[in-house]
Amino acid sequence: MRRKIVHVDMDAFYASVEQRDDPALRGRPVVVAWRGARSVVCAASYEARKFGVRSAMPALRAEKLCPQAVFVPPDFARYKAVSRQVRAIFARHTNLIEPLSLDEAYLDVTVNKLGLPSATAVAEAIRAAIREETGLTASAGVAPNKFLAKIASDWNKPDGLFVLKPARVADFLAPLPVGRLPGVGRVMEAKLAGLGIRSVGQLREHGAEALERRFGRWGRRLHELSLGIDEHPVQSERPTTQVSAEDTFESDLPLDQTTEAITRLAQKAWAAARRETDRSPRTVVLKLKTSDFRILTRSLTPPVPPASLEEFTAIALELRQRVELPARTRYRLVGVGLANFRPVDELPPQPGLFDAPAARDGTA
Repeated sequence: MRRKIVHVDMDAFYASVEQRDDPALRGRPVVVAWRGARSVVCAASYEARKFGVRSAMPALRAEKLCPQAVFVPPDFARYKAVSRQVRAIFARHTNLIEPLSLDEAYLDVTVNKLGLPSATAVAEAIRAAIREETGLTASAGVAPNKFLAKIASDWNKPDGLFVLKPARVADFLAPLPVGRLPGVGRVMEAKLAGLGIRSVGQLREHGAEALERRFGRWGRRLHELSLGIDEHPVQSERPTTQVSAEDTFESDLPLDQTTEAITRLAQKAWAAARRETDRSPRTVVLKLKTSDFRILTRSLTPPVPPASLEEFTAIALELRQRVELPARTRYRLVGVGLANFRPVDELPPQPGLFDAPAARDGTA
């Protein structure tokens, strides 16, 4: 049976919640962010987006682009409460729900609980319920698979619905820039442009074999995407792959002054990892962002996973030795994480009391 996938995306979610709860903010450019030189934008209302304000933008830049913007500090407890309301609406229609964040999710409605006649009817019912019960709007895309549904949900934003039927997929994709395909970032986009490939249609015409010769298995995958083929199912319970914590400093620091921050963030990441009772992480990750916004990551996968917070913290601190930048380099952000989660019964045994310690090895 051909899948029927709906992607629902709340419109300017955090900012919309703020405007809903404070009538004085309605119709005004709202930026959800803490004020300060190191802050970044969590969300921007559509009124603020007209001035070029976007999520993840430095707050100072947002203020320059839109001096009249109203800055509101984020209230994640409130956003999570609204997200739970929206998830409950989804659950009336299907149990196959794959959340991507607080404000968006995939739903497989190939068979829906209420017996509605089509996926389009399900999407319309969900959007109507969200509006009535939360006072917010959502956009939705309906398509035969996940990546097409996500593209479709963005097509008529805000407060829109776009239905992409199977017979229209090839023609719909052809003129789109290759950057709209999942996994095609700036680097891959530049490589494809070097081959004269800028649109999905040109990618399709290039042929699967030529793409595979150039990019390996990823090249064949690109060709499948150009045809609208994606067999990844909606996963209602995705296993944890990584937990992390990060922080931006009030002022840039040299590497040797990040010990306190790494120790504090390691505690947060370790506590989050301990909530996974049947899976354990294999890899320790250190993330750094320099004052000129260059991002560095270093990781280590020891033969035996860290058994304590102290061991995890020690590894994270040791990873700084793999950063080969001049001592004068300053850092604006540090993050610590645990990745490569595996079922506990697949992990190597802890060494015995009198076993010789194994040498650490890993990747950078």
